[in-house]
Amino acid sequence: MAFMEKPAAGKVLLDDTVPLTAAIEASQSLQSHTIAGLSLPLPPKKLIGNMDREFIAERQKGLQNYLNVITTNHILSNCELVKKFLDPNNYSANYTEIALQHVSMFFRSEPKWEVVEPLKDIGWRIRKKYFLMKIKNQPKERLVLSWADLGPDKYLSDKDFQCLIKLLPSCSHPYIYRVTFATANESSALLIRMFNEKGTLKDLIYKAKPKDPFLKKYCNPKKIQGLELQQIKTYGRQILEVLKFLHDKGFPYGHLHASNVMLDGDTCRLLDLENSLLGLPSFYRSYFSQFRKINTLESVDVHCFGHLLYEMTYGRPPDSVPVDSFPPAPSMAVVAVLESTLSCEACKNGMPTVSRLLQMPLFSDVLLTNSEKPQFKIPTKLKEALKIAKECIEKRLIEEQKQIHQHRRLRRAQSHHGSEEERKRRKILARKKSKRSAVENSEEHSAKYSNSNNSAGSGASSPLTSPSSPTPPSTAVEHAPF
Repeated sequence: MAFMEKPAAGKVLLDDTVPLTAAIEASQSLQSHTIAGLSLPLPPKKLIGNMDREFIAERQKGLQNYLNVITTNHILSNCELVKKFLDPNNYSANYTEIALQHVSMFFRSEPKWEVVEPLKDIGWRIRKKYFLMKIKNQPKERLVLSWADLGPDKYLSDKDFQCLIKLLPSCSHPYIYRVTFATANESSALLIRMFNEKGTLKDLIYKAKPKDPFLKKYCNPKKIQGLELQQIKTYGRQILEVLKFLHDKGFPYGHLHASNVMLDGDTCRLLDLENSLLGLPSFYRSYFSQFRKINTLESVDVHCFGHLLYEMTYGRPPDSVPVDSFPPAPSMAVVAVLESTLSCEACKNGMPTVSRLLQMPLFSDVLLTNSEKPQFKIPTKLKEALKIAKECIEKRLIEEQKQIHQHRRLRRAQSHHGSEEERKRRKILARKKSKRSAVENSEEHSAKYSNSNNSAGSGASSPLTSPSSPTPPSTAVEHAPF
């Protein structure tokens, strides 16, 4: 069933997780206001002297700092408004309107579903939209429809992609949130799941309401508080168990974060298995793309688990990665797992396996009571397609990491070349070289002058001597009286 148009040939699939930066390069006066590369006029901050050169420079510096804060904040930098402001050419479309058009097309052939309301901005992805749904003959039951466009890592053929998407409702696992309905065409996918009033693990950590916008829920929490140790142990073990299941099945995930873990009582259930099939980039891609040893989807899942464990423990994400030192935790066993996934040494040398994490003291003694038997049958042909797609995803990651590494080396070299100490060192070397050249020139000139005098004094019949050869002493000198 095609509920959307096929994407135009040559359509560029952007990686929305690539960080954007902004540099204010100049300012100009325009209708008594100062603008600095911005499309909107800026109101003056003072009535007198607001066009002074010093004031403009100070204002420009403050605005640059403001932009830097926004573009280095992980949540804000992925916000649609920020992307549209910094890159209007690539982010000018109204994605909610596009999603509504596609969902409406879907309902023409599936009349039993009905939209209750759009769930505006509840997720962080720009090209993934959510709608609260109901079934017409079950009006009290609420479901959530998610629609997503293709991403830059979509390497499956259209046929294999659609088959795998439609296979997701058959996946049954105690720690995977069940898909009620799924369909896809050449350009996107649409899935329906039951709506959960309790929300996700991230909603629990931040004490947020599931229907609120992503920025409102998580960008600036009023109270920061981690979970209880037993919750950390139980939830962590459940998540590791489902990751191991997917790894053993050869199903690529790569999208673990607290908003992709649904809470169902005391049970964690993983969401959004479709993301890797769609080729969507990971929430934490801008972190692990910095480390060349995190180059497989299995190691990506383990690194992302470290982020999730940190958030469960401290009630907030780490300020930066790698983490040099960890704050006090409810148990040293927690810190041991965090060090194995987020420390400088771990990021430099590589991640442990999921099996290794399950054997660590924090999780090894957790008893799992759910007896539901996992089921997810993937035909052999589709398994091979998944394997090839996974290799392609990892190849693009490795290439990106290589480019980042080269760019970092170049910036370090440029920074070193332009540093004050390096400039002083180059000046000293230049002076030494200049002095050495002067001495060498002087010695060469003296040697030539001496050689010229010797040739003139001995006449044409005198043998030539090299500048370094001593002149034979005369007899008069040899027999001079004492």
